[in-house]
Amino acid sequence: MLLGDFGTSYSKILDLDRPGANPRVLATRDLAPETRIDLATGHNARRFGRRRINELVALARGGEALIGRPDFLLLDCGSRDIKFIRYAGGRLADMGWNAECGASMGFTIELLARYYQLDCRRMEPPQRAFAVTCGVLGLSDIFDAVVNGVPEEEAVARLIKGIALNAYQFAGKPEQLYLSGGLCDNPVFVRSFPCPVVPLGRFVLLEGLRRQIAA
Repeated sequence: MLLGDFGTSYSKILDLDRPGANPRVLATRDLAPETRIDLATGHNARRFGRRRINELVALARGGEALIGRPDFLLLDCGSRDIKFIRYAGGRLADMGWNAECGASMGFTIELLARYYQLDCRRMEPPQRAFAVTCGVLGLSDIFDAVVNGVPEEEAVARLIKGIALNAYQFAGKPEQLYLSGGLCDNPVFVRSFPCPVVPLGRFVLLEGLRRQIAA
């Protein structure tokens, strides 16, 4: 049985018929149009999945399985949007999904890193942050800063920190949060939150699909 998390930029596919196999990560644009997965979630699940599960449901089930605590907040940051779930006393207490103020933030960070040829794994979080509400709208702040002499790496880092702070506020300013999504691999983003962050990686929704089947 094949499980798939089909995001805007990247898709993750897991073959349950191959015990011990790791999920495959592919660019969504490279998937063949005839690709069909047994159970899917994500922005492009309708295109590639025979059956579909809502992303918040998959996130919640994945969080339950991987975190194993009665109280937690799990924030998922993707290429296109941000969403969170909050558990209290072992039960789902709150959730949120923002495709407007979180618009294209992961995609924008990746685009800027490629354009300026930056390795975010080697960058440090900046002291300052741009006050941004989404990745796209923050581009003008970067261009203005570079024109005024701010190094490109510093300008991009300020945008990344601004995006992290925006996501933190959207999630309700938790004392601690667990993080899901590709930005778990971006240390500037992870270290820009004003609270402890536990990265869970980019396969939380796949784990949620696995738990959905078991249920």
